[in-house]
Amino acid sequence: MLEDDESGAEHGSPLRGQAEDQRLDLPRYTLYRNRKEWSDVTPVPQDDGPYPVVQIVYSEKFKDVYDYFRAVLQLDERSERAFQLTADAIELNAANYTVWHFRRVLLQSLEKDLREEMNYITAIIEDQPKNYQVWHHRRVLVEWLKDPSQELEFIADILNQDAKNYHAWQHRQWVIQEFKLWDDELQYVNQLLKEDVRNNSAWNQRYFVISNTTGYSDPAVLQQEVRYTLEMIKTAPHNESAWNYLKGILQDRGLSEYPCLLEQILDLQKTHSSPYLFAFLVDMYEDLLDTSCENKEDTLNKALELCETLAKEKDTIRREYWRYVGRCLKKKYTGSIESEDSPASSPTA
Repeated sequence: MLEDDESGAEHGSPLRGQAEDQRLDLPRYTLYRNRKEWSDVTPVPQDDGPYPVVQIVYSEKFKDVYDYFRAVLQLDERSERAFQLTADAIELNAANYTVWHFRRVLLQSLEKDLREEMNYITAIIEDQPKNYQVWHHRRVLVEWLKDPSQELEFIADILNQDAKNYHAWQHRQWVIQEFKLWDDELQYVNQLLKEDVRNNSAWNQRYFVISNTTGYSDPAVLQQEVRYTLEMIKTAPHNESAWNYLKGILQDRGLSEYPCLLEQILDLQKTHSSPYLFAFLVDMYEDLLDTSCENKEDTLNKALELCETLAKEKDTIRREYWRYVGRCLKKKYTGSIESEDSPASSPTA
């Protein structure tokens, strides 16, 4: 960042000072305090209190820009020069929420061209795609323009750089939900998962889209999603995202209630040795124990055996967790099994 690179100039280093002069915009950068058009403004220094714990060594340019920004903010000056000042402040620190807020105030007060501002924020996001403030600014512009036509393509370009960019996904979900752009989104998710089945963000988006469109209550939709997920699991059984998705779409209905699912998972177990598969089976057996399975003792033993296998072989880094799960299952269900097996008490004479 500028403030880090240029801090040496403040301590009298001629080389650093020369380097700073060269880096400032050409022609030679003029500090705000030396500009005649700003002579009517008294800069407001940053107040870190009498005893700052960790004082940041800002560059001269950074201090100058932000001293004048604080001044125009206090004066609530709504002018073209104040608007240009926000651009300089953003160039030095694009994560400063207050600067962005005041810039939006100026955009409206000065009736600036919002299309130009969209181009401006696009360039900044492309340079800093993981910045809360720049995405929020873009959202506000889209709201003001009531035009989402560029958004999905733009977000897709950002996700091509990093498919798990939380800020981009958050913005995409807002745009889709706000402007009802659901039609092609599942197709987009399919393509992402085809490219990378481990893209947990794409699995999350799949759940988001279906939950807000068809839902999972339709048996045909649920059947399609279970089939799709199992096929994806076969290609990458050690991919936790697909297992989480499968559990997520079924757990409200009961994992053990879905027809033939246990048989399909047990069949997969023969050829796929995945800790997530074993963990899913534990969940299924626990669900069976909570319902009316015929042989609870046998089901409990299977679950306990899986917990021990996970602890010793498949998921050793969570050894203590799986042993804890096993103890909880044993404590919870042993008593109910014994009560079911015990003969009914004789009536008192």
